Amino acid sequence: MIDARTAMLERIRAGLGKGEGDGTSGGAKGAGAEYAAIPREYIRRGKLDREGVLEVFLEGLRDYDTHVVETEAAGIAATIGGVLSGHGQKKVIVAEGFPAELLPGDFRFSAESEAGVQQLNECDGVITTCTVAIAFTGSIVLTHGAGEGARRLTLVPDRHLCVVRAEQVVETVPEAFARLGAFATRPLTFISGPSATADIEMTRIRGVHGPRFLDVVLVR
Repeated sequence: MIDARTAMLERIRAGLGKGEGDGTSGGAKGAGAEYAAIPREYIRRGKLDREGVLEVFLEGLRDYDTHVVETEAAGIAATIGGVLSGHGQKKVIVAEGFPAELLPGDFRFSAESEAGVQQLNECDGVITTCTVAIAFTGSIVLTHGAGEGARRLTLVPDRHLCVVRAEQVVETVPEAFARLGAFATRPLTFISGPSATADIEMTRIRGVHGPRFLDVVLVR
């Protein structure tokens, strides 16, 4: 008899083709061959040009009721300021590592490191970047590195503003996972529009699992 933890770890090692410790088991070659033999008949790479990919992405965002603003690199700070002013946001928390030069100078921001649970509950919103975005699903993906904040930063506050650069947008989900390969063992957050759910009577409720409002600044 083995305990559940040991059984789970053994299955993970088998799936990764690794044995105990840091070494690789004799079955690694077989596991790799088995993985390579999996049929992959789904679409793995998109066929749209750059402009087509961005149009699909924007359509997906708007379909999810995301507020989208487009800008060029030189106008990021002004665009962020316009979004915040438009929503009457004053108490805004910025993810650690977010480029300071992209923030409007006429706002006072709070650092993520100084924000506890109460501050997250009471703030008007948060600002982050992302690692990749998926046009086909209208999603943005956070790996929670520099500029993206800890997971709680994008789950507790009522509004989330995310800066997405055009080159970060890929057409398909497989293309996104290819870019995320280096983060395979880290927690990831996939965001497809504002948080929303529905009860048994199909009453739509926002903000149950995250922000009720999502703003995306797309930098072309």
